[in-house]
Amino acid sequence: MACSSGDGAREKKEPKNESYFGYQVNAPLVTTNAASVTGKSVNAEVLSARLYPGPFVHGPAGQMIPNTDLATAEQVEAPVPTLKYTIAPEARYSDGNPITCVDFQLSYMASVHTDIFRSNQPLMSEIASLDCALDSKEFTVTFQENKGSRWRELFTPGTVLPAHALAAKAGTDEAGLHAALNVSDYSVLQPVAEAWNTGFDLANFDPALQVSAGPFVIDHVGEQGEVALRRNPEYNGDPAELEKLIVWPRQADSAALAASGALKVAEAATATPSWVNRDDQANPFAIESVAGIRTESLVMSPTGTYSDPWARESLSACVDRAAVARVSTERSGVKVDPVAFHTIDHANPIGRLLEDIAAAHSNPDIARASQATGAHVRIGYAGPDERKAAMVEAIRVSCEPAGITVVDASQEGATMAGFGDPVTGESTIDAFLTAIDPMTFYPASAPDITKLNELRADEEEQWKQLPAIPLAAEPRAFVRHREVGNVVEYTGATGIGWNMDRWHEIQGEEDKR
Repeated sequence: MACSSGDGAREKKEPKNESYFGYQVNAPLVTTNAASVTGKSVNAEVLSARLYPGPFVHGPAGQMIPNTDLATAEQVEAPVPTLKYTIAPEARYSDGNPITCVDFQLSYMASVHTDIFRSNQPLMSEIASLDCALDSKEFTVTFQENKGSRWRELFTPGTVLPAHALAAKAGTDEAGLHAALNVSDYSVLQPVAEAWNTGFDLANFDPALQVSAGPFVIDHVGEQGEVALRRNPEYNGDPAELEKLIVWPRQADSAALAASGALKVAEAATATPSWVNRDDQANPFAIESVAGIRTESLVMSPTGTYSDPWARESLSACVDRAAVARVSTERSGVKVDPVAFHTIDHANPIGRLLEDIAAAHSNPDIARASQATGAHVRIGYAGPDERKAAMVEAIRVSCEPAGITVVDASQEGATMAGFGDPVTGESTIDAFLTAIDPMTFYPASAPDITKLNELRADEEEQWKQLPAIPLAAEPRAFVRHREVGNVVEYTGATGIGWNMDRWHEIQGEEDKR
């Protein structure tokens, strides 16, 4: 991957990226568009969380923290559920352009026009309309009747992108884009969608397009795929503690980065990364491993054989979740349990009131699965990944007695784009193995005891439709240098970097753990 800042002389004079504070994610760094099919497949939120933050920030204890530096949202009395958003008056992008409601309107409309925008934002399906006036700092979201109880999960990190920059890339301006969004003018929206789909790819970093709304802005992309962030002086909030931070992709050499002193925070694939010597008294790193709140699942293709709920049900019936969880535990060194919930995370206390529904689907039912004898299912994931390969192998073994052939269809750089063209149906995979957030993946009632009947009905419906087959909790392992402060583990989509703008290097003994 070539450096893409366009200023070679500057890069030659500056220290190498290994000289700066480093954070390594357990994901490839492919795009900053977390609303796209590609972004959702590669967990783009780990980078884009502090570039394109949402109106709410997920806190480490699962709380939703209002991000008033960007916007506020309030429920208003109306015949159907309605929200009023007010964007902060001084909220602007790193290029100085104001953040307006058109940015949010574009995010919503991308989920409506999925024939041209490769969007993956399931909760947007509950919205009936979004009303936005050009240049306005206010907008209204109206939901369909009895929908919208998960409204705090809308416009999540990495999903509200700079409309003015996308418009310019497509040869128009924000006014032209706004008008096209209002009437669904494809002659204008088509080139915007092309820029939205691929313009945020990091392999071809475009600084004019990837302007930031968060505390950091991308400075450049390095030769090893690392992304150099610098403090965003236009950010409408507390400035980032670090002037510069380098985010390294999963495939970077962790041991070399640690040996050079560059690696300060990381998410590792296992609880015992080889580059951390816990027996060394001088070891500067602390490791925290835990079962995460997301559910590793088989997201099913919306096209082809497995777009049919009957085929999905047969596959689900032959999956031995306990075996899948067991091999995931063995490979990661993190104890994870099988999961048979859709609409809630596995640790949610309300789960005990859904246990009867889960129990009906928890164990393999080979007789039921055998209705699909002779079927083939291609399971994709971004490889190489030994743990996921073992999970797919466990599924293959448990489905074999039912006559269902499971094929490991992983490849480097694989994404849910492998589901294929929604028109032709041509595809390379039938299911994609990935971790999903139940709160954003499933349009459903809030996990609230006052909505228990609705939540139970939603959970039953998801087992009928099976847009994804839940497998097990996601193992997470975090590594932190003891001389870095304000690092707080979080196991959702944004990961430990949810508050990376607050990280700082500690002087002396303060806050060392």
